[in-house]
Parts: sequence; C-alpha cells; structure tokens
Amino acid sequence: MVRIGLMTSDESRPNRRALLAGIAAAAIAPSLPARPVWASQIHLLVAGPSTLSLRPNGPATPVWSFAGPDLRLRRGQSQEISFENRLPFPAAITWRGLDAAAASEPLLGRRPVAAKAKENSTISVPHAGTLMVDLRLLEDGVRQPARPLPMIVQETEPVAVDRDERFLIEDWRVAPDGTAVMPGAAGGDIAPIYTVNGKVAPDFTLRVNERLRLRLINGCQRAVVAMKIEGVEVMVMALDGQPAEPFLARNGAVVLAPGGRADVFLDGTGAPGSAAPILLHDGKEAHPLARLVTSAESPLRSSRLQAPPPLPSNGLPVELGLKNALRFDVALGAPDSGWMRPQNFAASAAPIFRAKAGRTVVLALKNSGPIANVFHLHGHHFRLLDRLDDGWKPYWLDTLAVEPGQTQRIAFAATYPGRYLIQSFAADWAAPRLVRWYAVE
Repeated sequence: MVRIGLMTSDESRPNRRALLAGIAAAAIAPSLPARPVWASQIHLLVAGPSTLSLRPNGPATPVWSFAGPDLRLRRGQSQEISFENRLPFPAAITWRGLDAAAASEPLLGRRPVAAKAKENSTISVPHAGTLMVDLRLLEDGVRQPARPLPMIVQETEPVAVDRDERFLIEDWRVAPDGTAVMPGAAGGDIAPIYTVNGKVAPDFTLRVNERLRLRLINGCQRAVVAMKIEGVEVMVMALDGQPAEPFLARNGAVVLAPGGRADVFLDGTGAPGSAAPILLHDGKEAHPLARLVTSAESPLRSSRLQAPPPLPSNGLPVELGLKNALRFDVALGAPDSGWMRPQNFAASAAPIFRAKAGRTVVLALKNSGPIANVFHLHGHHFRLLDRLDDGWKPYWLDTLAVEPGQTQRIAFAATYPGRYLIQSFAADWAAPRLVRWYAVE
C-alpha cells in the first residue's frame, strides 16, 4: 500500500549537505546547451475537441484539450494571453502554481469564458518552476474529460542539465464504445488507463552520463500516485514549482497528489541499450507507465556530473513567524462547513478566513473522511509543518493529500493581496470538486 501523504514523516527529511553551488554550476556550464529564447508576442491558448489513442486497435477517444505546445515563459516575464474557448460550455482557467495572480483567479478575479468566445488577459510570473494550466474546475455536467497543459517558467540563471522534458501523467477510464468516462459518472470501476504526455507506455532515452531534468506532473483526475523508476537515482530538486533542498527519492519513488509536480534530475548511469521500467502505483497495484532507456550511443561525457546544486531561489521567505501566526481550522470537504461545487460558487459567501498582508497564516487541515482528501491552495505556496508545530519540511507545496482521520498543519506568508480559491476533494473517482475562498487584505 502506498503511503498517501507526501513525505510527512521526519525520516523523509532530506539530508542537509553542503553543496558548492557556484563552483558546480560554473564547472559544467560550458558543456550545457544554451537556454532557449521565448518571444514576448501574444500567446494564443485554444481549448477545443481532440482525440487520444488509448487502446490498441480501438477507436480514438474524444477529449477536450489545449491546442499547440506547452506554454513556456521566463521568470519575471509578463505575457499577454488570448484564450479562445471552442468548447460547448463555459471554461474557467486555473493557473496552478502561479502565485500573486489575484486578477486571474477563476470565479473571483475573472469570470468563466463563455462557449465559443475569446478573452485577452495578461499574466505575470514571479517564480520559475513547473506549473499547470487547468480547465477542469467547472467539470460538473461536462460529457468528456479535459486535459491540462504544462506551463514551464524558466529560471533566469543557468541550470546544470543537458535536457529538460515534461512528464505529464493522466488517468482515463474508457467505456466499451470508446468514450472517456467523466469523474463522478458511472464507470469509475473500469480499469484505468494511464498515459504520459498523451501516449501509452512511451520511452524516454538518456545517454550515458547525460543529465535529464524531468518535470513530473500528476494530471490525474483524482488519483494520488507514486511514480517509481527502478534502479535509478532520482534526485528531487523542486516540488509544486518551488526549489527544494536537493534529496534522493527513497527507492526512486516520488508521491504526487492530483495536480502536484516534482522536478527531478536523472543521470544516465545504465548500461548502453538497457531499459529501466517506470512504474505507477495507485495505492492498489503497480502499473507499467513508461521506460527509461539508456542509449547505445557513445557517452555524452567521460564521467558523471557532480551532485547538482539547488535550483535558484524564487525568493520565498526563509523563516515564517509561527509564534504570532493567525490560526484557522479547516474541515476538508465537510458538507456543513461552507464548501460548495464550483458551479454553485458565489463570491458573496463568507470567506474561510481573512488575513492582513504580511501575516503568517497556519491552517489545521482536518480530514474526517474515510479516504484521502486533496487540498489545493491558490495564490500562495505553503510549508508543511512538523508534527510538533516547531518547524517545517524543507520544501514548499501548493497541494497536499491528507490521509483519512489525520490533521496536517501548514503555514504560509500572506504576501499577495487579493481573493483566492481553496480546493478540496476526496481522492476518489466519484468525488465532487469543492471550493471555498480566502482573502489577503
């Protein structure tokens, strides 16, 4: 059985090692490719009908998706976005992992875009990292699933990798007629099909002594998953788009809540021509997901790169003042505690809390339900507090799976004024998506 919580015990705390960041980066930078250049013109996002090949020799499965490549920006960049909604229903974009974006906050800062309509807006990206653009907030009554879009925000400083690729995990349940089953609908007992970047069981190739940055994104509908690469050291560099103290994933496995992201570094250490299976465990069984193949080409360099330095800081606070923090209890998904479906959301409803800008906020997330509940905070990243509430884990998150019967405490600096959503849903195919909101004033 996979442990649902993401590294919540003290034994999963990464070792604090002295890393010679500047020396390491300078030593290997000459062998690395130059950073790509992004244009600053209007970026067109189009959401509309598409298909995926999910079953051998079966009909293509209709889905909703974004057209075109991933959205790639640079830290500190402002980008004008033109969103064209070719879907037959209103669409609300969620910029998952984008802090300080109150003007783009769905249902609060920006209304859903009507079917067959277009809207222009501008987003600013204060932090580098792996984000996700999501259409699934207003999913009630929709007849087929929608795919998220990875969003990459590049660091302004060089990062010591040879390649940078995304790894978007999605789960599907396909009816006998080839249609994809929506979450909450009948058919949740159908065996899931998992894809990576829209493909079933793809290969990822790595040359000997090559370093790959793999951006893991859990785009599954409701499933908390553990992704494991057999026999390969998996160095975790960032979680939910924010740099972490680098640490080796235990047994090569990384646990991700729905919408969670992890940037990992993989070094080509396998024998030429060998393949390492990449497995996904959904809490019940392991599923073959993809393969990491070591190329038969000559090694990229004569020896393996040294241990990587941490990713450049995004400037989040080093310390949080817990002593004088505002503290609130949050009952996840409880029907009598103000949660509502997004389609029924009203900004006139009472906020779950209000905080003055500059204050530290501590939330006690209580899951009284029988299965894990997923919590997602819009607008800010948070620290997961230690059990004794006397410190925190050395990473930032925006999404957390809380195990049944458990209470987890998180803390964040209320930095960005505005109104933001909080999402909660049970980690079950039939569970509804629920929302509330909070204010920073």
